[in-house]
Amino acid sequence: MSQPPNQPPQGGFGAPQDPRQGGFGAPQPPQPGTPQPPPPPQGNPQAPPPPQGPPQTPPPPQTPPSGAPQPGYGYPQQQPGQPGPYGQPGPYAAGPYAQPQQQPGPYGHPQQPGPYGQQPAQGYGYPSQPQFPGAPGIPPGGSRNPFKGKPALVIGAAVAALAVIGGTVFAVTRGGDDDPKKPVAQGSDDPKGSEAPSTPAGGGAGGADPENLNGGRQPGEAKVLWYKQAPDAPKSGADAPGMWITDRTAVKAAYKQVFAYNVTDGEATWEPIGFPEKICAVTPQKSSDDKVVVAYMNGSSSRAKCNQLQQIDLNTGDKGWKSTVANGELFDSTLDVELSITGRTLMVGRSQSGTAYDVNTGEKLWDKKRFGDKCFPDAFAGGAKLIAVASCDATGTNEHDEIQELDPATGKVKWTQKMDKGWKISRVFSLDPLVVYSTNEDKKAWNISTFTAGGKFRSQVGVDLDIGVECGWAILQRDLGGCSGVAADADTLYVPTKELTSANEIVAINLANGKEKWRVKSPADKPMLPIKVEDGKLIAYVKASYDTGGQVVSIPVTGSGHQPAKLLQNPAGAADIENGFFSRAFDWVDGRFFLSSTRLSGNDEAKEKLMLAFGK
Repeated sequence: MSQPPNQPPQGGFGAPQDPRQGGFGAPQPPQPGTPQPPPPPQGNPQAPPPPQGPPQTPPPPQTPPSGAPQPGYGYPQQQPGQPGPYGQPGPYAAGPYAQPQQQPGPYGHPQQPGPYGQQPAQGYGYPSQPQFPGAPGIPPGGSRNPFKGKPALVIGAAVAALAVIGGTVFAVTRGGDDDPKKPVAQGSDDPKGSEAPSTPAGGGAGGADPENLNGGRQPGEAKVLWYKQAPDAPKSGADAPGMWITDRTAVKAAYKQVFAYNVTDGEATWEPIGFPEKICAVTPQKSSDDKVVVAYMNGSSSRAKCNQLQQIDLNTGDKGWKSTVANGELFDSTLDVELSITGRTLMVGRSQSGTAYDVNTGEKLWDKKRFGDKCFPDAFAGGAKLIAVASCDATGTNEHDEIQELDPATGKVKWTQKMDKGWKISRVFSLDPLVVYSTNEDKKAWNISTFTAGGKFRSQVGVDLDIGVECGWAILQRDLGGCSGVAADADTLYVPTKELTSANEIVAINLANGKEKWRVKSPADKPMLPIKVEDGKLIAYVKASYDTGGQVVSIPVTGSGHQPAKLLQNPAGAADIENGFFSRAFDWVDGRFFLSSTRLSGNDEAKEKLMLAFGK
């Protein structure tokens, strides 16, 4: 196994696409009734930005260092002019800093010129952002817009970079309402919460089908088990994060409430839990005994922090311990936080550090403040493993990222891997095995790499691929785990190709060598997204159209045949509603398919959707 060198290829699978095509993620005019992007936090405009914030203008390509390239993160080493690792001439055939050669595309057609031959298009290979008319783009008015006055052609790529690069974009300072105390677990003084807004999701209709979504259902079509409308939201919109499914309850957060429905009929399993301020973060995972933690704001002013924690039992609705997360040092704010659960450890990530708690008791376990003198952890991902990512020497000449695996019980470092200069770890596609998506803003390139259990580089994706993974916007933090539509098992990564309206493909990539194993086309004229690997088969969701219901299919991951087999055909009578979940979360659990909104538009004239369940 050879370690990749510093220089990634340009022009090949990471090349920018022609922006004139208006592809996935291209700016679109807002449409009525569609979710709106969250407005940026209103920090103190006089405060200096934190040291690791990204520059407002992308720096020019770095001057090549003298001497031979050093082993590190990037792409497999090769001598100038020699064949690359996949039997083709390498992208830098005349030397590591020469202009990239034009490489054939996935179907034998020439690729677009490399990033130095044209201006970058949207995202230059970044995972897809939420796709709906008026999807998040440049931060709304009132913020410190780092792209003001720049050509529209460049904005798409710059916004995509903003969405995935860590560090605080908006200035943050300690507010007068900061809590100087350390987080302390407290007993709940109210088992249910009394601040719920007056309009519950679904209007209290339980499992009723007021729109007769199953009317005219054809033989072979699945049923709409239940459908819930969203609660009222402010005109500026609101987040609806998280979706947790147990063996009997489907739980969903929306704005200031958490709702629970019986998985079979949609009847409320417990009264909605209300919070005095908006929910600002949740644990994507649930604990082994079905507990989650929700964070909500400590006020509604521009100085409010996302620092109030509340544990919730998904099966009973009981509110367990609650706590307040303290700010860290200067520039280390709780204006926004990331939450994750690994085993019994709740990890709360601030802008430059993290604190671990016992998810069952709320007891503080340990702090993660620095990797070293100049490395500040600004992102965490939890689940099968606990991963921390740090920005290092952000204001110096050796700016780079480092990634560590931590023992969730003690915080002890299991291993550390340093990334090459210019490469930012943007997303984690899988934790076990660890698969990381990273970007290089200067080179307008991306990379997918996998790691061994000991933190060594195992392989990198060498497939000509325009990926269609769906990822949410990450403004104040990287949101490492904020992507859906990608799955992995021990040996294979399953990623969709990018397609906005018609059929795409799912590509299976060998994690041992980064090569393609197989690919399969969507069985309908709509994109198909991986959900999970279950019982030796890849479960995938085929999106709905305005008049045709979506599908859930299974694809054998071994053997010679990989054709999708239909598990559910959602009814055409509900296609319009199913197709209207623009910003969505989805899951397949115990033979049922669940679909929910992750962003509410706040449009009073529209029937906002919250959650939809299908089954036989």
